[in-house]
Amino acid sequence: QLQLVESGGGLVQPGGSLRLSCAASGFSLEYYAIGWFRQAPGKEREGVSCISSSGGSTNYADSVKGRFTISRDNAKNTVYLQMNSLKPEDTAVYYCAEVPCGPSFNGPPSVNAADYWGQGTQVTVSS
Repeated sequence: QLQLVESGGGLVQPGGSLRLSCAASGFSLEYYAIGWFRQAPGKEREGVSCISSSGGSTNYADSVKGRFTISRDNAKNTVYLQMNSLKPEDTAVYYCAEVPCGPSFNGPPSVNAADYWGQGTQVTVSS
């Protein structure tokens, strides 16, 4: 069974940057499209970004376009989320999961279509 582990969260000031990592164990990540999701206190979980298994296709939520970049290194069995120009409203627990993603999918990844969730990593943007 695919197991995913997130890391890289922390406390950062507004305007700062963080890079999250989603590492896989037990399976080679190269066969899976992976998405990043987040859940803020009192809010529903939402899709942030996803990347196809080859890395050739990516999707983003409008709220993070131009600020976040998703990438993958299949040799390291890891997917990354580079987050720049962070805002207080980006504060949330960030999760990665296997999710359909590719040229035929529009918009951010679907929470309902995701599987094999990681445990999450906390991102707090505050001065």
